Amino acid sequence: MKTGIIIPCYNEEKRLNVNAFVAFVKSHEAYHLCFVNDGSKDKTLQVLQDIQKQVQTRVSIVDVKKNAGKAAAVRSGARYLFNRRDIDYIGFIDADLSTDFNDFEKLVDTLHHNDNLSLVYGSRGKGEGQIERNLFRNIFSKMVKMIVFLILGLPIEDTQCGAKVFRRNIIPVAYNQAFLTRWLFDVEIFLRLKKHFGSKNIMHSMHEQPLDRWVHVDDSKLGMKDALQIPYMLMSIWFSYTILSAFTSTLEASKVITIDNINVINSSNIEIAA
Repeated sequence: MKTGIIIPCYNEEKRLNVNAFVAFVKSHEAYHLCFVNDGSKDKTLQVLQDIQKQVQTRVSIVDVKKNAGKAAAVRSGARYLFNRRDIDYIGFIDADLSTDFNDFEKLVDTLHHNDNLSLVYGSRGKGEGQIERNLFRNIFSKMVKMIVFLILGLPIEDTQCGAKVFRRNIIPVAYNQAFLTRWLFDVEIFLRLKKHFGSKNIMHSMHEQPLDRWVHVDDSKLGMKDALQIPYMLMSIWFSYTILSAFTSTLEASKVITIDNINVINSSNIEIAA
């Protein structure tokens, strides 16, 4: 069973731990790294090419010319890996390795040994591992968590952890459609899976697993301006996936009912005429 790991990269020239990536993939034949260069303006692509030269058959690079955000980058990587027939599980981690490979391997192991699961995702809010955050990020995270809980209506502790792994067959459900936001695609994925599995079955199809280690690395790509827009973006997601989706479904159902009624009336008329 082979696992593909997506690593979205935007201006990561100085943060990429080349030795860590090379050492991991050289010592783990069952893994394939897929770096997505999301329109970087520095020498990130060159660094990625240097990694690829050292382990050519186990590293792929998806080069997106124009920056589109983490959501689009991860989606590009997922769609690329899905088209490779040698990949059974597809996941992603952050380029700064705030979640390390040891924790990611544990997520994959859980998915591999439980056929009922389609998704295993890391959680920074469970367990007693080494979880480090700065004060602002911690407070802001709690606020976002509260809003997300109201939108999802699911007992998920940490939707935004940048470490998730999916079974191959669920990739089309999670990634076929473009995401509405650049950063909050995790919430959209959970909403898509909730619709796919149903509210009663969704929590039996995925598992939230505590991380042993997660460290916030400075120079985050999510700036203050982006952070302030998060509540608005979450409300946009809620409106699109609930109100607008329900309206569309109702409209489509009414069309079907109207067509069925016409067919019934026409049949009755034919029978009467006969």
